Amino acid sequence: QVQLVESGGGLVQAGGSLRLSCAASGTIFSVNRMGWYRQAPGHQRELVAAITRTGRINYLDTVKGRFTISRDNAENTVYLQMNSLKPEDTAVYYCNADIRDYRDYVEHNYWGQGTQVTVSS
Repeated sequence: QVQLVESGGGLVQAGGSLRLSCAASGTIFSVNRMGWYRQAPGHQRELVAAITRTGRINYLDTVKGRFTISRDNAENTVYLQMNSLKPEDTAVYYCNADIRDYRDYVEHNYWGQGTQVTVSS
């Protein structure tokens, strides 16, 4: 089995920073694309940032210049550094990854359990 475990959410004032972490573990052969999504109440889940194994990155336009995604391939971990946070960044943030499982060598898509980020004004 494969698991994604997130940490780092919380409550912060506008203008503050948070760092999210997501570690993949289990029957992993390789971890390919990793990313962060978020979902606010009454809104659809949206991609915030994603990074490939080779380091290609894309961001949601509204977070460019404020958020930075990075990963540690040796630790199968992805990070999201969030600076200059705004109340509109408030959401549940979910880690997502495309992982090839060594039990069947098939790539599957996995989700973390979600971590709440709340930005007060």
